[in-house]
Amino acid sequence: MTTVAGAEAKEVELARTGDRSGRAVYLETYGCQMNVADTELVSSILTDAGYRIVDRPDEASVILINTCAVRENAEERVIGRISQLNGLRARTPELTLGILGCMAQHLSRTLPERAPYVDLVVGPDSYRRLPSVLAQTADEPLLDVRLNRVENYVGVAPARSTGTNAWITIIRGCDKFCSFCIVPYVRGRERSVDSREILRQANDIAAEGVREITLLGQTVNSYDDGTMAFASLLRAIGAVEGIDRIRFTSPYPKDFTEDTIAAMAEVPQVCPSLHLPVQSASNSQLESMHRGYTIEEYEELVLRLRTAIPDLALTTDIIVGFCGETEDDFQATYELMERTRYDSAFMFKYSERPGTAAHRSLQDDVPEEVKGERLQKIIELQEAICLEKNQALIGKTVEVLVEGVSKRRRDDSPETAQRLYGRSELGKTVIFDGPAEANSLRLVRVDEVTSHTLFGQLTIDR
Repeated sequence: MTTVAGAEAKEVELARTGDRSGRAVYLETYGCQMNVADTELVSSILTDAGYRIVDRPDEASVILINTCAVRENAEERVIGRISQLNGLRARTPELTLGILGCMAQHLSRTLPERAPYVDLVVGPDSYRRLPSVLAQTADEPLLDVRLNRVENYVGVAPARSTGTNAWITIIRGCDKFCSFCIVPYVRGRERSVDSREILRQANDIAAEGVREITLLGQTVNSYDDGTMAFASLLRAIGAVEGIDRIRFTSPYPKDFTEDTIAAMAEVPQVCPSLHLPVQSASNSQLESMHRGYTIEEYEELVLRLRTAIPDLALTTDIIVGFCGETEDDFQATYELMERTRYDSAFMFKYSERPGTAAHRSLQDDVPEEVKGERLQKIIELQEAICLEKNQALIGKTVEVLVEGVSKRRRDDSPETAQRLYGRSELGKTVIFDGPAEANSLRLVRVDEVTSHTLFGQLTIDR
């Protein structure tokens, strides 16, 4: 695999190979909101360099897959997808196939063997160099996966695809090194984006008419650029005229300060919804995971949050079957879920990730059958809790930020009714009969629910 050299060498290479911009590029994204935000960065960088972004892979001469390496099934899915896309070479022999992002960083050494038809592999700190990488030719796949402790993509205006919600990455990388997690190794060390750049983006977003901003980071509430900490940033964005809602994900439990909790309670634009990963309720498991807090500290934080924000909708991440998890460890997690009553949860079986501390030093000793049984138990519990919490909203009116036309229809809805969807302040999906304009705030009376969706009727115009 050919390694891409420094900027000066790239300019020489560009002069040798000639300008290949103007080509049609198709971008496909897997993984979290951070990956979606990174795709918007890539789209902007390539557009500025003269490339055209297209909506279908069969229209493209460059296909780039932005990937996730957090879980093994995501990697297998991407390998299968890139193999499928390679079939387009029959009609487009000059097709360039590339893998970007976390998986590119994680599997840079083995990808040429697993997917020999891949032409380039570019890590999450190398997107600025994509135009020059694409302009090169090589007999071997091109590789640029260098981590960069200072790359925050300041000055790049993301090519956002939605007029309702915009993502702003405020902190990149991670310093926590949880034993199960590959993120610090594929996204590098933690660094905060300059607050002036964040506020510039927030003002630009408001000027475009976008009403909701989601702040992104692997440990988003750890943000501190030296002049502004996370709580101050929330207050500053809340003061931007035109921004009606602020969300953020994902915070790290031990990095919550009293000032951040106060800002969440005081700034009206901050939505009363919070994703607070717990992973396990067993202290021995939390210690093995290197999470840096006890379950008692976590629950005390939940109490402080719910005291300050009584209507808070709380969601979480949970892993079952981590190394050494006993039945008592699992039961502790099950009972925490019963006590805490999360509004929803992302629940997973532990899968070993090469390169992590757990892979190097812990034995993945919980049988797959046991992992599956435990996962099914907490899924059933959480589904019941979700339904009960949503049923408590029947008859109540919620404010919905309209996102667009829904493909789902209630059985009692007229065939001619325009079915719309959006999200409430609590982050719940709401489907209702229109009419209403996208990106408008409307009041909807809830009259039917499932465990994941609210259905209702439009009430008072806004």
